[in-house]
Amino acid sequence: MTAPARALTALAAVASIALVGAPAVAQPSPAPPDSSTTTTTPFTTPNTDNCPQRHSPPRAIDLSEVPAPGQKAPAPLPVPAEPVGGPRLGECGAVAPDGAPRLPADISATGWVLADLDSGAVIAAKDPHGRYRPASTIKLLLAILALRELDLDTTITATADDANAEGSAVGLGKDGRYTNRQLMQGLVMASGNDAAHALAAQLGGDERTVEKMNELARSLGALDTRTATPSGLDGPGMSSSAYDLAVIFREAMRDKTFAEFIKTESVPFPGFPKDPTDPEDKDHPGFTLANDNKLLYNYDGALGGKTGFTDDARQTFVGAAERNGRSLVVTLLAGEVKPIRPWEQAARLLDYGFALPASETVGTLVDSDEAQTAAPVTLAVPPEEEIAGPITAAGPKDATPGFSRTAVAVIGSAIVGMLLVAAGRLRRRR
Repeated sequence: MTAPARALTALAAVASIALVGAPAVAQPSPAPPDSSTTTTTPFTTPNTDNCPQRHSPPRAIDLSEVPAPGQKAPAPLPVPAEPVGGPRLGECGAVAPDGAPRLPADISATGWVLADLDSGAVIAAKDPHGRYRPASTIKLLLAILALRELDLDTTITATADDANAEGSAVGLGKDGRYTNRQLMQGLVMASGNDAAHALAAQLGGDERTVEKMNELARSLGALDTRTATPSGLDGPGMSSSAYDLAVIFREAMRDKTFAEFIKTESVPFPGFPKDPTDPEDKDHPGFTLANDNKLLYNYDGALGGKTGFTDDARQTFVGAAERNGRSLVVTLLAGEVKPIRPWEQAARLLDYGFALPASETVGTLVDSDEAQTAAPVTLAVPPEEEIAGPITAAGPKDATPGFSRTAVAVIGSAIVGMLLVAAGRLRRRR
C-alpha cells in the first residue's frame, strides 16, 4: 500500500469514528462459521407496514441533497386528507384484492404498484404512496413536457455543458448536431442525462424545467412527486411514489410518439466532430443506440418502460406489457438487483396481474381531470423520527452519548473535507 493510500485509509477510519460519534473499542474476532450448521436466511421484501416513508424518502447516504449555501431544504410535500386513488391505497404494507393468490416472491422493491393502463384500475400494490427517490424514472415527466412543447424535427447544436452533464449519458458531443427526436430517443432509451440537459435548455433551462415538471405532476394528481433536477439526479426535496409513477407513465403512454420511443429496440445515433482545441482528438463516428430496458427483450408483449438508479434512490423501474388486449404497468421504487433484477421483479408482478380477472382491483389511478378533487391538508411538522431528511456535511444527526453534536459537526466536516480532497470524486451515479 502506498503512503497516500495508507493516509487515506487512516483518515477514513478517523472519519467513521467522528461521524458516528463513538469511540473505537476493540472487539473480539467472531468465531468462524460452522459450515455444518450455517443456514441461508431467505430473502424477504422490506417491511413498510408502519408507513416509514409517509412524509419523506429515507435519509440520504451522501451529500447530493445538501442545499446550496444560503438555502434550506424544502419541507415535505403536504399529505392529502384522503389517499389519492381510494382508501386501500392509504395502506402502507402489501395491498391485494380479497381472496387473491399470494403475491410473487423475491420482490426487493420497497414500494410498487401494478395497474391497468386502460381502465386505471390498481390491481395490487405495496406502500403505493410511500415517498421515495425516483432517479431517472422522473424523466417520464420531462418526456411529456418535451413532446408537448418542442418540435421533434428541430436540430440543435450540443454545447460543452450538454456533453459534460453529470451521470449516465447517451453520448452527445460538443458541436454535435441532433434533432429533438434523437434527443428524445437518447432520453428514454438510454436514460441520457446529456440529452435531458439539451432538452431542458430549450424548455427554459434547468430551473424553469424543474418548475414545469412539478407543475405537470400536480396537474396529473401526482401529489407525492417533487423533482429537483430534470434528469433525476438526487437533489433537495426530491420525491415520488410508486402510485405517482404509474399515473405519470399512463399519461405519457397516451402520446403515441412516446409509446413508439420506449418500444424501440435500437436506432442509429449521430456522432460529433473532433475538438479543434485538442490536436489529438479525432472525429467521433455515429453508433447504434440500444434500449437499456431488458424487459423489452425478455418479456412477451413488453411495451417498454424506464430504468433508473442513484446511490440514494437505489434501483427504480417502470415497465409495461400487453396480452390479450389488456395492458398493465408496474412501477418499482427503492429496489435492489437481488435476489433478481428489477426487470425480472416487474415480470413476476406482470404475470401476477395478467393471471387475475380484470375485475380485481384495490383502487384506481387518478385522471388529470380528477386531480383537483384530491385536496391536500396542511402538513404539520411530523415528529423528527418520522422525517429522515438529507444528511449534512457534518454527518448523521444522531450522535452516541459522549460526543456533542457540535463536536461531531466540527470534526466530521473537517475530515469529510480532507477525504474529498484526497479521494476526489469517487461517487458514480447513474
